[in-house]
Amino acid sequence: MTPKLTGIHHLTAITADAPRNRRFYEGTLGLRLVKKTVNQDDVSAYHLFYADGEASPGTDITFFDWPAPRERRGSNSVVRTGLRVSGEDALAWWRERLSEEGYAPSAIAERAGRLSVDVEDFEGQRLRLTADETGAAARTWERSPVPADRQIIGLGPITMSAPKLERTARLLTEALGMRDLGERRDADGAAVHVFAMGDDGGAGAELHVAVEPGLDFAQQGAGGVHHVAFRTPDADHLRAWTERLSGLGVRNSGEIDRHYFRSLYFREPSGVLFEIATDGPGFAVDEPAESLGERLALPPFLEHRRAEIEAGLKPL
Repeated sequence: MTPKLTGIHHLTAITADAPRNRRFYEGTLGLRLVKKTVNQDDVSAYHLFYADGEASPGTDITFFDWPAPRERRGSNSVVRTGLRVSGEDALAWWRERLSEEGYAPSAIAERAGRLSVDVEDFEGQRLRLTADETGAAARTWERSPVPADRQIIGLGPITMSAPKLERTARLLTEALGMRDLGERRDADGAAVHVFAMGDDGGAGAELHVAVEPGLDFAQQGAGGVHHVAFRTPDADHLRAWTERLSGLGVRNSGEIDRHYFRSLYFREPSGVLFEIATDGPGFAVDEPAESLGERLALPPFLEHRRAEIEAGLKPL
């Protein structure tokens, strides 16, 4: 089997304030909390997953809740998370909403070839609302405070910063099979190099690389990104990815069962943590679809520790 990537699967970031994080991503952005669980490697920390109304792969932005200081910004990191909306009218609506909520959205402008609005959350998490050109509609959540035609469609593009392009580009194209679409510039002249996955996934299947050799290395913390995950269809494809990367000498975690999907982790040459994750089995594997995220969900291997884990978590 020739393994393939079909787009962005999820992005995991860091917060130091889970209750306020929920108020912003659920209450302000209107996303659905589809899974309230814990970091499987650090059960003292929540792992919160926000997605569309159907908890679709490619729509979830997730957070580890760690008592960390703010991120020190720099290179060798993910620096901007794209969230797709339906078009320019939606961008104007979101500018007004975010301003009313006390945030400071940018003007609508063309960035990397698409109309977008930049904004930061309460911890400085850098987000970009991007006009989706594919005509896709949001899989809506009926209890969202955001009207159905303004709800977020999904992730993408994701922007990372690297001091040099060559080695990162080689991994993306030769190992991961991404297509090099060349350079795009913003209205103010800022440039990114665009790499695409899948057949024609648009912004939801793009990774952008900003080449910034003059920056210090970033230091992870609240308001920063932990890793980005790319979609692969199923366990057979993930197995093929494991074999391919190992055969190319790319050090990796080996396959890990995350209960909601299977994962493979590795770092690209500048140090950004990548994950390849399967589309299934999905978040409804241990909760009814209609009540996702309403209780603390634990994978089977942690269920026997529920009382201990719940006692160590703050109310949410």
